[in-house]
Amino acid sequence: MQNGLLVRPNRVFAVVLRRIVAPGVSLLLAAGSTLAGEFSASFATGYTGGLGFRGSVMAKDFARGFPLGLEFGIGYTIREPGNAADARRIFINDNTNGTPEKAGHMWDFRLDFLYPLRSLPASLYAGVRRSYFNANFDFVGGNENFDVTSDQWGIGAGLKGLFEMSPKLSLVVSAGMEYFFSAQISGHDTAYSPDGEHINPRDNYTYDDADAAINQPKFFPAALIGVSYSF
Repeated sequence: MQNGLLVRPNRVFAVVLRRIVAPGVSLLLAAGSTLAGEFSASFATGYTGGLGFRGSVMAKDFARGFPLGLEFGIGYTIREPGNAADARRIFINDNTNGTPEKAGHMWDFRLDFLYPLRSLPASLYAGVRRSYFNANFDFVGGNENFDVTSDQWGIGAGLKGLFEMSPKLSLVVSAGMEYFFSAQISGHDTAYSPDGEHINPRDNYTYDDADAAINQPKFFPAALIGVSYSF
C-alpha cells in the first residue's frame, strides 16, 4: 500500500544514489586517480543483522600526510520484519482474518575512516551509517497488504583484515558492532516517533509498542568475508 506517510522505496533509493552514493564514489575515484595511493573495491557477505551483502570502495593515502583511509559502502540485508499481528493492530485495524506472510529488508550506506595497524594486516574502522528499513505484511485472504518503514542514522566500529592472495586480489574479513538510533516508524497513514509526536496513532498505542512490533535495526554484531581488488 503506497499511500499516506509511506515513501516509495524506489524514490528514496534514487535520491540516495544521486545525493550520497555518486558524490562519494566520485570523491574516491578522484583520490585514486590523482595520488599514488592505494585504491580498491570489495564485495563481502555475512551477518549484518541478517543475511547481508556489502559492496565498498576504499582509498588510502588520498591526502598527503593524512594517516587514515576512507571507505564508502552500500549494504543490503534480509531481516526478520517483526510481528505481523501486532503490526496490523498498531498501524491498520483490529481484524484477525487472513493468513499472514511477511518479509523484511534493509539498505544501508556507510562512510568509515580506517586506521592501519602496524602489527597486523588489518585496520580499525569507525564511521557513520544511514539505513532504510522496510517490513512488508500481507494477510492472504484478509485483503490487507501494507509496508512499515523506518529510516535511521547509525554508527559502527570494528576490525577489518586484508590477506593478500595475489598482487591485486585479497581476502577481506571484517567484524564489528553496529548501532542505529531510534527514529520514526511509519505505516499506512500512521507514524510513531520517539519524541511522542505521533501522527494518526491508533487507540492508545505508543512508540514503544511500534518499536516492539517492528524489527528495524538497533544494535547488532556484523561479520563478513569477501574479496578485495586493488587498482
